[in-house]
Amino acid sequence: MARKATGQHQAKRWLYLTHRWVGIVTCLLFAMWFASGLVMIYVPYPSLSPAQKLAGAQAIDWRAVDVPPPVSADTRGLTLEMRDGAPVWRVEPWDAPAITLSAHRGAVLRPVDAAFAARAAQGFGHAPVSDVEHMTRDQWTVAGGFDCHRPLWKVSLADAPGTQLYVSSSTGGVVQATTQRIRFWNWLGSVPHWLYPTVLRQDNAAWRQVVLWVSGPCIAGALAGIWVGLLRTRMGKRRFKGGRMTPYHGWMLWHHVAGLGGGLFLLAWIFSGWLSVDPGRVFQTAALPEQAERAYALGTPMPPVALDRLRDLGRDARQIRLSRDGGLARIAVFGGDGERKVFDAAGQTVRPDDLTIAKAAQALIPAGHLLAVERLTAPDAYWYKAGALPRLPVLRLRFDDPAQSWLHIDPETGAVLDHLDARRRTYRWLFDLLHTWDLNSFTLHRPLWDLWLWVWSLLGLVTSISGVWIGWKRLRRA
Repeated sequence: MARKATGQHQAKRWLYLTHRWVGIVTCLLFAMWFASGLVMIYVPYPSLSPAQKLAGAQAIDWRAVDVPPPVSADTRGLTLEMRDGAPVWRVEPWDAPAITLSAHRGAVLRPVDAAFAARAAQGFGHAPVSDVEHMTRDQWTVAGGFDCHRPLWKVSLADAPGTQLYVSSSTGGVVQATTQRIRFWNWLGSVPHWLYPTVLRQDNAAWRQVVLWVSGPCIAGALAGIWVGLLRTRMGKRRFKGGRMTPYHGWMLWHHVAGLGGGLFLLAWIFSGWLSVDPGRVFQTAALPEQAERAYALGTPMPPVALDRLRDLGRDARQIRLSRDGGLARIAVFGGDGERKVFDAAGQTVRPDDLTIAKAAQALIPAGHLLAVERLTAPDAYWYKAGALPRLPVLRLRFDDPAQSWLHIDPETGAVLDHLDARRRTYRWLFDLLHTWDLNSFTLHRPLWDLWLWVWSLLGLVTSISGVWIGWKRLRRA
């Protein structure tokens, strides 16, 4: 019995020591994460949405368009748009980078140099240019999604917001935009929250390891804190002096009470943050079979489309896209307001063809059979967009393959929008929900979402800031 008691005493001693010394560092990190997370509620990391790109694009000059759609057997999609004042076709081969071809006979495509970038940025931002810089990446273009556009041209505009636009060297289009306000708040928000400085984030493997090994000890610190907090709480008849449930006063009292009140939220939040980089790729969805994807995208030849027909459909269009996913030849017309109109190859407004899509999509999941087809007209727990409405309607196809795959497909164009298996649906709850509380009942009814995050974040801030102060005082005495 004595050995058992001694063992319990040693275990408790190590628990208290772990919480005390690991907690000093973890509380500093927690304070930074909670404060920066509150900033991110209102100023997210900068990104240029498709609607914003369309709003800044030039309307198609149909007088100069005289080259018909350059369709080939290997063409996955075609896009007609303007580039530096001239119409161009963006040709998307199946297994090669996109190619830009002139849509006007005899026109020569200008290289994307500094002068080109300045003209593109000035037309997009409607302000004079103050500076042009040739660069590979910076803090706002460090993510891998910009790799196909590197090197980039960063163009600073002489406007009141301090706008900086990034022009792709491959397409000549504006692919990112920031303002002075966005940059300032992101240095207080996304950059510290994600441990996202360029010098680290440019090496994805190194960045993942840093996130894992920084957030991992924080999980241990949170668990130790909750355990210690429970051990130091008396809720029965045997209470502390004066009938108190806690023995602490001052900063220790704040730390104890806030830790008990928000401890589980803090633990769930740091655990989900650790999962943000998917340790071991446990939740990674297997890719769809390449041959099946190719057949789905290219299986049916794209019929010829007359330029006169395109001109009639898109007189004020900023972009026109031709596709043939799922055997559906489609013409999508995008206006400057971001709205889309979809027509068939004959120029007629498309009608729902769920059966054709479902039949073609069956080949994308060869290991299973189609169980159900749903047409979603409202967002749900697995089809949503934080703070906004996703594209609707959308088809959800459920399969009985070993991965329990779901496909979300655009019913107007047949494009596969998302592929979710059971692992990814689990990840949706373990990461997305526990880290951002992105339930539609919250995010579509703000400020309910804001209030929820503020309450729990303030508890986390009180816990972490009091812990930092307590640790500082102890270190000074050591």
